[in-house]
Amino acid sequence: MTILESDSDRLLAAVRALLEQKGLVSTPEVRKQIAITDAANPGQGARMVAKAWVDPFYRDLLLEDGTRAAEALGIRMRGMPPLGVLENTPELHHLVVCTLCSCYPRAVLGYPPLWYKSAGYRARAIRDPRALLASEWKTVVPESVRLRVVDSTADYRWMVLPLRPAGTEDWDEHRLAATVRAGDMIGVTIPEV
Repeated sequence: MTILESDSDRLLAAVRALLEQKGLVSTPEVRKQIAITDAANPGQGARMVAKAWVDPFYRDLLLEDGTRAAEALGIRMRGMPPLGVLENTPELHHLVVCTLCSCYPRAVLGYPPLWYKSAGYRARAIRDPRALLASEWKTVVPESVRLRVVDSTADYRWMVLPLRPAGTEDWDEHRLAATVRAGDMIGVTIPEV
């Protein structure tokens, strides 16, 4: 069986070869960065959320500088856009969307789900976010709670610090992190116990 190389594969190989020839990056460095990117997953963001729920100093750092907060937990952010963190409160719920494409905080949440990149999600998140949340995720944000849609961009990525679920006051970070899903950190769902 012969595997045909696509134009994009040849172009990528040529760019890598040129970068290596110029001494800008080596093949092992490229492989290492790919491995770091592939290892990113929502569990990393969940660790950040859980730590913020139990550690007020870390919570303050997370809300002030999400990039530094991620790095404080050993999550590599070098070369990534800055990370902002939006805190949900009983009066305010945040929903993250990239209106142009699929800008997503990959270092802390992994690869974006397919629906996040869809034109339908992007349009409905702007046009009627409450209906989108209720119909697609069964997340009901009461009318008394302000719903703020935030645009994640190539220059600045956003994630949500969701409200800590009631009844978890005596839980440790590990147990709390297990309750946090990717959807909770972009505002389409709310952590459940």
